[in-house]
Amino acid sequence: MDIQPSAGAVGVETVGMTMRFGSFTALDDVSIKVSAGSFHALLGENGAGKSTLVKCMMGFYQPTEGQMLVGSREATIASPRDADRLGLGMVYQHFTLVPSLTGAENLVISRPDVPRIIAWPKERKALAAFMDRMPFKISLDAPVRELAAGEKQKLEIIKQLYLGRRFLVLDEPTSVLTPGEAEELLGLVRGMTERRQLTVLMISHKFHEVTQFADDVSVLRKGKLAGTGRVAELDHKALAAMMIGDQPIAPIDSRRPTPAGAAAVLSVTGLSAKDRSGLKSIRIDDLTVRAGEIVGIAGISGNGQKELLEVLAGQRGREAGEVAVKGEPYGATRAQSRDRHVRFIPEEPLRNACVPRMTVAENIGLRTFDLGPEGRPVTWINSGGLKAHAARLVQQFKVKTASLASPIEALSGGNVQRAVLARELSGEVDLLIVSNPCFGLDFAAVAEIRARIMKARNGGAAVLLMSEDLDELLELSDRILVMAGGQLVYETSIADADVHVIGEHMASRH
Repeated sequence: MDIQPSAGAVGVETVGMTMRFGSFTALDDVSIKVSAGSFHALLGENGAGKSTLVKCMMGFYQPTEGQMLVGSREATIASPRDADRLGLGMVYQHFTLVPSLTGAENLVISRPDVPRIIAWPKERKALAAFMDRMPFKISLDAPVRELAAGEKQKLEIIKQLYLGRRFLVLDEPTSVLTPGEAEELLGLVRGMTERRQLTVLMISHKFHEVTQFADDVSVLRKGKLAGTGRVAELDHKALAAMMIGDQPIAPIDSRRPTPAGAAAVLSVTGLSAKDRSGLKSIRIDDLTVRAGEIVGIAGISGNGQKELLEVLAGQRGREAGEVAVKGEPYGATRAQSRDRHVRFIPEEPLRNACVPRMTVAENIGLRTFDLGPEGRPVTWINSGGLKAHAARLVQQFKVKTASLASPIEALSGGNVQRAVLARELSGEVDLLIVSNPCFGLDFAAVAEIRARIMKARNGGAAVLLMSEDLDELLELSDRILVMAGGQLVYETSIADADVHVIGEHMASRH
């Protein structure tokens, strides 16, 4: 195949786009213009309509009302194949490449006209000429499984350009990348838009990426267009106001200094444990979290963070080493957790911290259902007291639920997280272990949950925060440690933190 350059960037416009599912209106009269050669950001909380809009644009949904204009001409996109023919493509949040195949093989088999017998000498010559025109420098000869996350994301974009796309939707393109990889990737894409080789619509929740790389921004709220404008003329406050309207946002408490000589609450020394493969081990030589501080652990997914959390939660055995809480050996039993006021907020709380079909009240009461008013074990469960306790916490933590008797799986992700926070942060908390607390949540829920974590820290709790969101760690942590290859490889105070240095260590053994 002789791969010719595409005809250049193409503009796309939605006019009055509306999408109804029965009586529910997911998208309501949305008109957005993405000019040819521009880098346009699309913001909005979860459920705001971003995915619905993009699926209408790409032919996965047929809108109830509205039009699509491609290159200023009306276009009917009845299927993804129609979008393909018009030069519209999408790079998804999760990789779609075949891990066992090389980059070259992934590109060639993605073509609709791939022959049954591939003439590889001819294909490799065409691919070499194509790659000479690309700003992305990446080898196409290695199996995809051997590529770093940043290289995989570049290859996903290269695949779309190889297929002749002139307009790309990027869905959270940096969610699995280090800061350095993210900046390089978006910088290269930005360069292509400036040369009018490509038009980009990027779905993102990271304000700093929007302000650094995008020309224009559109914000959806509850299925409607809440605002649009030039990025240079808008600040974070204006963007947040468009996203949430007049909904109050919980402020993060002003950071109080960690007391001098604060006692060590969590101490981990010489810890080793098998990783998920059972073939390698994680090793934590020394980790200490003091009262009144947040220690953040940064790292690309799959570098041992989950295994460390499971050891601390008593869900994974350790081969060697010691874990102590408040100076005493800690084995993560229920009695020890209760006695030393240790609380956990794991990622994906509905799956890892709840019984989905049990009620909201029952889930909130899982820590205390077998205790009486004075904290002593009881024989009979007081269902009335359980409901009253849950009602107080639901009100205090603003958990939105139709009823305390509703199964907790019926709640939104943000409200499940609030319910778990209510359970874990009620009463005395000396050690709080948290993992990716805001993953997949909307702007308002993120602000509320981060404020609750900071409040616990300011109240004297020691907080160990594991997160793949570096912005979150920079916002909350007093110290940041980097985990790579199953070990802690770098430490910095927040005052001395350099995002690029952190990113380099995150990628050092991945």
